[in-house]
Amino acid sequence: MLLRITDRGLYCEAGDFYIDPWQPVDRAVITHAHGDHARWGSRHYLGSEEGLRVLRTRLGADASIQSVAYGEPLHLNGVRISLHPAGHILGSAQIRVEHAGEVWVASGDYKSDADPTCSPFEIVRCDTFITESTFGLPIYRWRPQSEVFAEMRDWWSANARAGRASIVYAYALGKAQRVLAGLAGAEIGPIYTHGAVERLTRDYRESGIALPPTRHASEMPRGHDFGGSLIIAPPSAAGSTWLHRFGAASPAFASGWMQIRGARRRRGVDRGFVLSDHVDWPALLAAIEATRAQRVWVTHGFREPVVRWLLERGIDAMSVASHWEDEEDVESPAVGEEIVA
Repeated sequence: MLLRITDRGLYCEAGDFYIDPWQPVDRAVITHAHGDHARWGSRHYLGSEEGLRVLRTRLGADASIQSVAYGEPLHLNGVRISLHPAGHILGSAQIRVEHAGEVWVASGDYKSDADPTCSPFEIVRCDTFITESTFGLPIYRWRPQSEVFAEMRDWWSANARAGRASIVYAYALGKAQRVLAGLAGAEIGPIYTHGAVERLTRDYRESGIALPPTRHASEMPRGHDFGGSLIIAPPSAAGSTWLHRFGAASPAFASGWMQIRGARRRRGVDRGFVLSDHVDWPALLAAIEATRAQRVWVTHGFREPVVRWLLERGIDAMSVASHWEDEEDVESPAVGEEIVA
């Protein structure tokens, strides 16, 4: 097989490289900069040009990173590699691998909804498709994001009228910037950010992504009035002393996991906004079908239901365990930002 699972991750023996390896390797091809896909310690990295800044922030200044434009081919030992937009976060890529007339595509994480903070998902036809399945259950069906952002604006406005701050917990890389873009033009109040969010938001701006103005919350003087403002922080900030500065505040969480009844209560928030950077059930199945793949490997999430659905329709499918699962429930801080609030 062109790609196979090893104890270090997905490996291409013909090209001698790994895709999103779990352990340090000589050559790592990276789908995107989330911590469960871009791990420290490898000798050389290859990623998309669009995501170079955020990947550099994640891996550190000393990492050896080569970047390529989407669709630009690169050859390693006779294997043709190209990266194609995955629509997950800034710079996210599907990895297309071609050798001896065979084409495999590793999706990484992806979504097909429109998102102004990253290039849109691209269907890449292949013989074998390795797809994520983070939300691979029929219960996961996303509402139009315009409705979600309208609800978020209404909630923020109501809190502002009551003199409260509004705190949205959103993953520092990708989700936080998507929330900012979705609330652009709201003009309800100032927007403040946690340090991890501010650092990566700066990377987005420097990559050409238009976002509304923000200020680092920790730079505000003691006693500053945050009433009516919006604060965007990573989930790891929940319950921390960092929150005390905001006074009366209403917390919310933006995630696909908010689709499940009880998730908001477990998170201890007032509101749960169902906003995911992954495909839902219908979009997942549509993407698989559009690739026209004859073989499908399902990884990273609710694998078995997707495999069963595909097998029932005569598609050669199998479940492939990942070292990292449920990425939307994991928050990896930026390099140098672990304790910066």
